[in-house]
Amino acid sequence: MRPCASGCASWKEVSKEIGSDVLTVQWNWPVGKPLVDGLGGGLYEVRSTHQRKEYRVFFCISASTMVLLHAIVKKTRTTPRADLELARKRLREVVAR
Repeated sequence: MRPCASGCASWKEVSKEIGSDVLTVQWNWPVGKPLVDGLGGGLYEVRSTHQRKEYRVFFCISASTMVLLHAIVKKTRTTPRADLELARKRLREVVAR
């Protein structure tokens, strides 16, 4: 996941914002919308916004631990299928352990 080219927020600012949101979810679980949305089957997303750009971090909860599975910069109204499939694949791998 990379921020946009020149003229946008620095990666350091973006990662700090996302990290803050992830930390909020860790310490306050369960958390609902607008910060967290459930995608079904134990898959969730942290919904972060920085300078009007949308970021998503897909995660699951395993043995009371938040496991980050995948992250994207959201560019369209719907989440790309390939990204959801990758997150679900990683979720299955975590559950299989």
